[in-house]
Amino acid sequence: MDIGVDSFAAILPDPATGRLPSATDRMADLLEEIEVADRVGLDVFGVGEHHRAEFLDSAPAVILAAAAARTERIRLASAVTVLSAADPVRVFQEFATLDLISKGRAELVVGRGSFGEAFPLFGLDTRAYDDLFAEKLDLFLKLGETANLRWEGRHRPALAGQGVYPRPHQERLPVWIGVGGSPQSFARAGALGLPLMVAIIGGAFDRFRLLVDLYRDTGLQAGHDPQTLKVGVHAMGFVGETDKAARDAFFPGWAHLTGTIGRERGWPPPSRQQFDAMASPEGAFLIGSPETVAVKMLRASETLGGLSRITFQMSTASLETAAMKRSIELLGTEVAPIVRTAQVQATAKETTA
Repeated sequence: MDIGVDSFAAILPDPATGRLPSATDRMADLLEEIEVADRVGLDVFGVGEHHRAEFLDSAPAVILAAAAARTERIRLASAVTVLSAADPVRVFQEFATLDLISKGRAELVVGRGSFGEAFPLFGLDTRAYDDLFAEKLDLFLKLGETANLRWEGRHRPALAGQGVYPRPHQERLPVWIGVGGSPQSFARAGALGLPLMVAIIGGAFDRFRLLVDLYRDTGLQAGHDPQTLKVGVHAMGFVGETDKAARDAFFPGWAHLTGTIGRERGWPPPSRQQFDAMASPEGAFLIGSPETVAVKMLRASETLGGLSRITFQMSTASLETAAMKRSIELLGTEVAPIVRTAQVQATAKETTA
């Protein structure tokens, strides 16, 4: 199982003073977080894409390129690229360039996005939300096959064989489909035979099992190799020295962001009781001591029929800069070895059975 971190480059006010850190300082902290993740042996670091005041990640490829120059091994991914609101040609060029800078470490998770700000910002009609994604995904995938593509669609000018450069260092840029809770999205990823990244930001892992099964069943029916039908999970996660320390570090930022977004969407105010329930053994938050988090990761993988990747969305803890870096360190040095050892032992048992 790949283990990594996702960040939205959240910029949050100090709960005591209400003051925001400077955007420059927050970006510097984010790049240091990626360096820590690389140093402690994590597999992947993802940067999201939002167009809101609370986040600094409107240009993820630029952030990841800066990180590429400061890291050696870790894979660098979008989490997610809002492809519906972007030009697939430009996205391909940006990530091919990132792939060259990183010597083959670039990946994309592409999706429709859970926020709508990008659509009016770039002059797009939200009523075409799904059509835009389907068409632009088709174009993006075909750009990976040839530099001189002839293509025609409804939402973008046609391509008549113009060259799309540069080409990436890798033979093909790895592309995951990011999904929330729409069955159609799970089925589409399966039909295309692309890896699936499921955003689980609340509730429990088991409620996604039927949707993951739909993805795998659709992929098999379409004739894809089961080995290509990989499933990953993006979940709220944070590691502390103890369960209480982890929860206390993560809660203030989570409550601030959840409250801000919730007011826009008509949600009730978040509570500590609600948070603790989701951080409990039954909930989907991977928050706690290294042992607690490792056990929950293994249980999540078993519940969903085997996971190829888990990434921790921990940027809401950015109020605690030192705790963020320590959490990433604990994830790499203590959580990952427990998970990997358990998986090796499980594989050995299956081989000898």
